[in-house]
Amino acid sequence: MLSSSNLALLRETVYTYTRWQVIALLFLGFSAGLPFLLVFSTLNARLADVGVETATIGFFSWLGITYSIKVFWAPVVDRVKLPILDRLLGKRRSWILLAQAGIATGLYLMAHVDATAAPEMMAFCGLLVAFSSATQDVAIDAYRIEIAEERLQAALAATYIFGYRLALLVAGAGALYLAEFWSWQVSYEVMALLVGVGMATVLIVREPTVNHFAAAQDIAEKIEHEAGKRTHLNPRLARFIGWFYAAVAGPFLDFFRRYKELAILILVMVAVYRISDIAMGVMANPFYLDFMGFSKTQVADVTKIFGFFMTIAGSLVGGVLVVRYGVRKILLTGAIMTAATNLLFVVLAQYPPNISTLALVVSADNLSGGIANVALIAWLSSMTSAAFTATQYALFSSLMTLPGKFIGGFSGIVVAGFGYGEFFLVAGLMGIPAILLAWFMIRKGERLDALAPRNEEVDGEPSRSGQAQA
Repeated sequence: MLSSSNLALLRETVYTYTRWQVIALLFLGFSAGLPFLLVFSTLNARLADVGVETATIGFFSWLGITYSIKVFWAPVVDRVKLPILDRLLGKRRSWILLAQAGIATGLYLMAHVDATAAPEMMAFCGLLVAFSSATQDVAIDAYRIEIAEERLQAALAATYIFGYRLALLVAGAGALYLAEFWSWQVSYEVMALLVGVGMATVLIVREPTVNHFAAAQDIAEKIEHEAGKRTHLNPRLARFIGWFYAAVAGPFLDFFRRYKELAILILVMVAVYRISDIAMGVMANPFYLDFMGFSKTQVADVTKIFGFFMTIAGSLVGGVLVVRYGVRKILLTGAIMTAATNLLFVVLAQYPPNISTLALVVSADNLSGGIANVALIAWLSSMTSAAFTATQYALFSSLMTLPGKFIGGFSGIVVAGFGYGEFFLVAGLMGIPAILLAWFMIRKGERLDALAPRNEEVDGEPSRSGQAQA
């Protein structure tokens, strides 16, 4: 028999995960995840399979740069209204649909290009897919933030992650199976067809009802006025300068003016929160295979299949916990759990290989990672302004992985010099700054709530920043 508190939690969970916004993000997450591997590991497998030289395959990895520099064109997604589509669908959905059309077109062209005879054409089509995919990520992130109040952001992130990871399975293993039993052409044609899942979702769901232009328009008009008054520029040129300044500088000015001296600490928090997790992940597979001596099949079963479900479980649990206890408390919990699970790998390195122990440690690691990830996404989402949603979140999402990836590049040197146990200990200790900063953000909770953006309306409901941040 369930207690009244457990019954209330169950009802709240069911209500949260049956909201139309939460369900929509499942399908949009699938749409976002589908193209990723098709221009990375799946494409590399295709190129190797048809006999493309290894050196040439290496150059194709540059396609991934588009995902790291999407912040540079995020202002365009924030500020430009697409002709016709904007009037029919609204700003966010029109940009998502345009990006999806680019992905589907690129994948269809890749299906019909002979990579050995025309590697340049294959690279161009891959670039179209990667650029469109990165643009779709920017637009979907903005849509997710604007479509529901802050307290639902963790649940939205959880279903988005589930859809994204499901798409990775389809574009990874699914595409390889199709290529094995039919051909690479059929494989990529099916993938292009599956983009229709996201396109149908965009046509069904609603457009967020928030004011995107108020703050940005104020900045643009001030700069236009100053440019026209001081330099006697042509009015059209002055107007363009105002628009450009608002689009590019506006998101950063808005963030630093709002959070003042806390802005730097917030950005540092974003940069260090996942360092421990990302740095550890670089050496995970070499640890399993080379040091522990597990087989490739054992590693795949535990880390890829079992780990997949544990990550999803962590994401779903994190979504519920944020709704119930507030994002900052779960942000601190996630930081502690991430650092602590790295220390479990220190213990694992001291004992003979045991598949059950490996499964237990990987379960704890993926569960904590899922909780921490949705809490971080929800927290970052709550700090974006409706006038600059796409640009500000693109800045956050780039910053939260870059330091970890950079430091992870030195992980091999640490392992070679000291060993795996010492490496995992260092990785765990690197989580301490995130724990301290998360605790500091809790202490500054009232101040952060007062400085948080107050969007006028989110899906017909007033924003409840205070409730979300408690």
